[in-house]
Amino acid sequence: MMTTLTIALSKGRIFDETLPLLAAAGVVPAEDPERSRKLILGTNRADTRIVLVRATDVPTYVQYGAADLGIAGKDVLAEHGGEGLYQPLDLGIARCRMMVAVRAGFDYDAAVRRGARIKVATKYVGTAREHFASKGMHVDLIKLYGSMELAPLVGLADAIVDLVSTGSTLKANDLVAVEHIADISARLVVNQAALKLKHERVQPLIEAFGRASRADAATQASQAGKRRARS
Repeated sequence: MMTTLTIALSKGRIFDETLPLLAAAGVVPAEDPERSRKLILGTNRADTRIVLVRATDVPTYVQYGAADLGIAGKDVLAEHGGEGLYQPLDLGIARCRMMVAVRAGFDYDAAVRRGARIKVATKYVGTAREHFASKGMHVDLIKLYGSMELAPLVGLADAIVDLVSTGSTLKANDLVAVEHIADISARLVVNQAALKLKHERVQPLIEAFGRASRADAATQASQAGKRRARS
């Protein structure tokens, strides 16, 4: 009897951008997660299923073997620590930046120069702590789970550490990005036991994902080159 291969994904951007990679590996979800209330989705392959979990929970499901593989952002993996996970591929999807942002008019550079102790709101406490420690800054970290942009506007914090994609949300809330911490993209993570015990099924998926992500990166680079040539 063949055991089931389980892939952990989160709804939203990562799921949408993973679909072409899954298709390249011959895996097609049986249902649209935005329309279905199911947390376990079948696929066109009887031996493969997808479990839908919160983005922050993907590494935990894979670490403890509830899922064999998963896709999680570098931001999530940094907070999780990556224990017990094999990370063979940076898939280059769900790209964004981890940034420090403040309300317009707040002189962040001056605060840094004079060694001021500032309050920083974030859900990425580990990443923020490491970043500010590397700069020798003393900060009070305030953990939030959503609406980071509100914190500086109501005086809860002087700054936020959060993911920025287009920057439109910052602009709409009169905030400005003042410091780049890291470029973020999604990565394939694999349970180490599954890599050994289900190697004949896991390895082809890793290789298919790798080929598809490299092809996508080449296409994007070509398109960027054409845009530069036109400009």
